[in-house]
Parts: sequence; structure tokens; C-alpha cells
Amino acid sequence: MRNFLRALSPLLLVGLLFGAGKPHVIGFGKTISAKWLVGADESHPVEIKVRPLYIDTRLKEFTVGPSHDVTDHLFVVRRAFRLNDALPDQRNNAPIWQWERGGWLLVDRVSGHVSQLALPEFDTYYSASSWYRDYVAYCGVSDDGEKLYAVVAQIGQRKAILKKSLGPVAAPDAGGDSAKDDLPDSQCPAPSWERQPARVTFVPKGKAFTYSIRGHDAEVLTAGDGEQGTE
Repeated sequence: MRNFLRALSPLLLVGLLFGAGKPHVIGFGKTISAKWLVGADESHPVEIKVRPLYIDTRLKEFTVGPSHDVTDHLFVVRRAFRLNDALPDQRNNAPIWQWERGGWLLVDRVSGHVSQLALPEFDTYYSASSWYRDYVAYCGVSDDGEKLYAVVAQIGQRKAILKKSLGPVAAPDAGGDSAKDDLPDSQCPAPSWERQPARVTFVPKGKAFTYSIRGHDAEVLTAGDGEQGTE
């Protein structure tokens, strides 16, 4: 029996060595300049910088904007993708690729796994995100497109830590420059973070709303006119 175990031990060692996962090579490719058509009639071109994301030299996704390191193993980056804008009766059915902004991707450097984050009330057109640690703050939009929310979500939590009504979404014809009211991020710029203690400030249409973030809870510090409380 001992001789059998002695003979088997080198085989187990070799098996463990070969069975161990190889480290993944994760990196971004060369930046590509692309046009994103925005506005109510998609007639306003906006230049965006798109970068391919490679996992072990294989193209996994296209991304836009800077990435954010959550931990030494995890980082997030916003997805970009091409949508076929060809009409059904177009000659030869040739695709017409049009760039769009997507949601956020969570990338695990150890496993090489890439997953899409499900962020509450996140609008791929209007929501401008700001990351701090594993928190992300943005102005969300209701499913009917009529209500604006201050949202703070945390990776690994299904329910938003903060979801406060900021009033109605400004319509393109609600006064001022109607064209600008319908551009990306026009409803609310990216929120700003402070630490010690962690707090985040939203400024939709010039009205400031500040909230303190403590673990899985949020507390109102200052609120502008029309703050409605938790939805």
C-alpha cells in the first residue's frame, strides 16, 4: 500500500500542477475614434473613444471611457457596442453599424470573467456615472421616462442603497435650449464624491442634493427644492 501511495504521489502532483488555472492576460487595445449619433432625431454626432477589451488575446467587448479599479482583482468599465441600423428592404441586406453606449461591465482579473452589472433605473443614454470604491452614483430614469432619481448602487447588492426622486425629467421643449435638453447626460451631470465620511452630491438642473453613504444605508444631508424622499 505504501509503495502504491509513493508511486501515486508524483502523479497527483503533476495533475495538480497541470490542473491549476493559468493566469489570464487582460488588457485594452488601441483607442478607436467613433461617432455616436444622439438627439431626438439622432442627427447630432458626438465623437467617442472606443477601446477593445481583450481576454487572453481574444476580443471580449468594446468599451468607452476610463475604467475604475474596485479592488486589486476587480475593475469596472462601460460597454460600447455596434447596432445594425439597416432597414429590412435595404439593398443586399448589408449591415449599417452604429455605435451605442451600453451599461457597465465587471471584470475579474483572476478568473477572466466579464459580466454586465444590473444597475437600478440606469439609463444608457442619460445616466452619467461616478464611481467610488464599490459604489456607483448616477441619475436614473423611470421606465416611462418621466421621473428622475438620485441612485447609489453597490456591487453585489440587488437593491439600490439610495433611490430618491429628483422630480420630473426635463422635456426637450420645457424652455431654454431644447436641443441641449435631449443630449446625453443633459438631465444630470456625473455626481461628485467626498470621503471621511463618504458622501455624494447630485446637481440636476443646478439644484444640489447631498447624501451620506454608510454601508448599505444613505442619509439626506442637504436637499434642493422638490426633494421627494425614497421611492
